[in-house]
Order: sequence, then C-alpha cells, then structure tokens
Amino acid sequence: MISLPEIFLLLLTYLWGSIPFGFLLTKIYIGKNILELGSGNIGSTNVRRVAGKKISIITQLLDMLKGLLPVALFLIFDTGASSPYYIFMLALAAIIGHDFSLFLKFKGGKGVNTTLGASVLLAPYSVFIAVGIYFIVKWRSKYVSMGSIVLAIMLPVIELLLYWFTPTFYFLLISSILIILLHRQNISRLIAGNELKS
Repeated sequence: MISLPEIFLLLLTYLWGSIPFGFLLTKIYIGKNILELGSGNIGSTNVRRVAGKKISIITQLLDMLKGLLPVALFLIFDTGASSPYYIFMLALAAIIGHDFSLFLKFKGGKGVNTTLGASVLLAPYSVFIAVGIYFIVKWRSKYVSMGSIVLAIMLPVIELLLYWFTPTFYFLLISSILIILLHRQNISRLIAGNELKS
C-alpha cells in the first residue's frame, strides 16, 4: 500500500519531470516556439537543430537530471520503509512527466535522456553498454532516432542477459516501450526514407 506522502512525492516528481526545459530555453535564448520548428519535439536533438549545440547540451543535461535527481535523492534518504518497487515508480513518474508534460497540454519529449538519467543508478551496466551501442548506430546510420530506438530496445535486453528477470528489467522494459511508442513517426519516416538526419 502506498502512503499519502509517497503519492505526494510521485506527483511532485511528475511535475518536476514536466518542466519543458527544451521549450523554455529555446524561447528564452532565441525567442521561438520549438513546438512549431524542426520535428516539433522539445528534446535535445530538435533543440540543436533550432537553437544550436550549446542550448542542446544544456537541455540534454537538464532532461537527464529530471530522472537522475529524484532517484538519487530517494536512494540517499530512503529509510527502507517504502516498497522495493517504489523507486521504479518514482523513476517512471519523472519519465512520464517529461513525455506528457502538464505544462504543454500533455505533450513533451520522447524520454531518452530522462530515461537514461533515471536508469543510470538503477542499471549502470545496461545503461553504459546501451549508450555505447547508440553511438555506434548513430555514427553508422547518421540518424539520432535510429540510435535512440536501438538504445531503447537494448536497455531491457542487456539487463535481462546480465541479471535475468528482475524488477529493474521490468522497469527498463516499460521505459523502452514508451520510447519506441513515442518514436512511431520517426519509425514511419525511417521506413519511408525521409527521416531528418542528425
């Protein structure tokens, strides 16, 4: 049973994840609405296309922090009273906040950076191996989206190979499914051959 303070913390984490850093930084630095430019996404890849590399890197770090901060704080201050599954719920709250931001009428990013931030303390080996594979795929294909889709697939696969069926595997599986679903249009464009390159 989840307590009221735990429910409140989940809502707070969702709100933290909902902060659309890519949208805000683009609006502040170049005065444009990123939802109307490029791919229309608030993630760091589209920010780079619209506002440049510097703003993109800042966006990427902040989006990763959305997932990393709540997980890290919970690990530091957890008294052991919570369910062992609660930390995964907390990580998912941050990811869902980013993907479906309350501040953008439940629109948002595709969750790759936030998922990596939320997962790196929970599944470090799987994250680092999957990120390595991402860079190889991106380098070979020249498509960030293809690298992201492969990364999403590899996260739970690597975790399964390393540790078999664990709560972390199921968390990564859910996170992976979210990323792939949010890349539906990219997958269609890749198949059609008109996807935007990195």
